[in-house]
Amino acid sequence: MKVLVFGGSGGIGKAVAWDLAQDGDVKAVGIVGRRKDSLEATKEWIGSDKVIPQPVDIMNREEAKTLMGLYDVGVIALPDRRTSYSLVHSAVEAGLHVVDMLEEYHRRPDAYELEGLVLPEGMDLNQYGDWIHETAIKNNVTFVDGMGFAPGLSNVTVGEGIRKLDQAEAAVARVGGIPSKEAAANHPLRYMITWAFEHVLREYMVKLNVIKDGKVVEVPALIDRERFNFQRFGVDEELECAVTPGMPSFIFTRPELKEFAEKTVRWPGHFDGIDTLKECGLLNLEPVEFGGQEVVPREFLLSMITPRLKPEEGETDVCVMWNSVLGKRNGRKTRIDYYMWDEADTEVGFSSMQRVTGFPCAIAARLIGRGLIDQKGIVPPEDCIQGDVYDEFMAELAKRDIDILEELTEEES
Repeated sequence: MKVLVFGGSGGIGKAVAWDLAQDGDVKAVGIVGRRKDSLEATKEWIGSDKVIPQPVDIMNREEAKTLMGLYDVGVIALPDRRTSYSLVHSAVEAGLHVVDMLEEYHRRPDAYELEGLVLPEGMDLNQYGDWIHETAIKNNVTFVDGMGFAPGLSNVTVGEGIRKLDQAEAAVARVGGIPSKEAAANHPLRYMITWAFEHVLREYMVKLNVIKDGKVVEVPALIDRERFNFQRFGVDEELECAVTPGMPSFIFTRPELKEFAEKTVRWPGHFDGIDTLKECGLLNLEPVEFGGQEVVPREFLLSMITPRLKPEEGETDVCVMWNSVLGKRNGRKTRIDYYMWDEADTEVGFSSMQRVTGFPCAIAARLIGRGLIDQKGIVPPEDCIQGDVYDEFMAELAKRDIDILEELTEEES
């Protein structure tokens, strides 16, 4: 198979391309970006003749579709909605199977902070989502939507937990990328950038849907905070989490749940710092006048804080997951938990975030290429990775030393 990686010289895209290049069934890995020098450097780092730099303007639909016609599967490893939707639009028209890792359910686009998302004339957001889905079906396209860490691994595990129960009632996913404990002490907010920070701030500010008391309700981000001790894999750390919009497909694919939310995990104290930034207006997008010119507070903050949040030499990250599904099995109250504590691979040179976001995406692309994922239209991970495909997916993660622990607890009768 031939796989095309959009954003192939970026942090996550590089991990996707590297992983694909190791597979004997993958004959070519196209890496797409604007800068030829960055693409060539990525090819040299990966060290495989399978890797083909493709310097293309991805926002040029006709140029993108021409390139797509040369490949079997595409992977979108880009962090903003504008480019994601443009590429998805091109892919479903071109007939290219595609995997996207963005925190978005393209069937029902998020109405907040559009990030330059361009709607076709005469369509609203929901109509556009339906058009993407219907065009994918018409053109025989499989579009695995939201396949990385969260969304991605979180969807797959929570979906599996729900299937193991006779009746699922509640689910919560607790997921996040954090600095190592040592690195956290060196940065503001006890945070270090391993993913597009402007997108992280967006997640802290938008409204989102959760399920409460069996009803879909809109809530502000960062509510329902929770402190917990993570005590698996020889780890014992206190962490905190708060509601964010990381798994939007579940609102639509699992409406039977009485309670559902996704929460982002951070070191304790992080969200207090975010609260202070919010109270000061520093996360606002409305311009303010300063020194005779208009300044967007969030853009100014990003310019100031980003250098202070970048990893220093030798600093590493961790990705944490603790997902819980509650319901009934064999007439008993049952709880199923999924745990992961993944650390950076300093030998190869991948952060944990690159590993747990990029590798699942690469695995999903292979599963499409082999015909094991074959549903057409927009398909979220919880619906296409199940049964034997789930077992193979988990086995592939284990080969990459990404270990997920499942624990099932039944109430005594």
